[in-house]
Amino acid sequence: MKIAIIGSGNVGGALAQSLIKAGHTVIVGIRFPASRKSVELMAKIGEDRFTDWKSAVKQCETVIVTTPPDSIIDLLDGIKRLNLSDKIFIDASNSITKKPEGFATAYHAIKAAGIDHVAKCFNTTGFENMLNPVYQDSAADMFCAGNSERAKKTAMKLSSDIGFGKCYDFGGDDKAELLEQLAFCWINLAFMQKEGRHIAFKILRK
Repeated sequence: MKIAIIGSGNVGGALAQSLIKAGHTVIVGIRFPASRKSVELMAKIGEDRFTDWKSAVKQCETVIVTTPPDSIIDLLDGIKRLNLSDKIFIDASNSITKKPEGFATAYHAIKAAGIDHVAKCFNTTGFENMLNPVYQDSAADMFCAGNSERAKKTAMKLSSDIGFGKCYDFGGDDKAELLEQLAFCWINLAFMQKEGRHIAFKILRK
């Protein structure tokens, strides 16, 4: 699959490395001049995988958004001008300290830009788990939400490809904010309760 990752921070960088390892073609969309984190990621995966975000989106069938949520506003006008009706967008961001102006989450902002196939995924755990989700003999689970079955199916496949266990469907658009609350639970445990970043969620059954 040809995947555009918008953003080169911890989450974008981890997903880029894991998806490349899984055999996908990854193009990272960034702003130039390149930031320090972009330069560090270039050293790991190659400069040839980087371009501006519009070029990245145009070249790929699936787009994963990993920028801070408030930054999505800067992209919306560009998104609206591009013909992206056939693209799949996956929102991997969390509105922890900032929200996109006028929207509850980046997910809602992307939907408002006229993108039909959107899924919320890859937001409920730390980037370390995106690099390696395996704990002893078990893999951490992932979660997704959204009205688009096509987008969720893609998110589930990518989740499996990079080593997560089952990717659970949380429901439709109305569950996107609930997944951000699940992310807050992970953050609370990892930092406020001092459990550390090497923890993950796993659904168990009897």
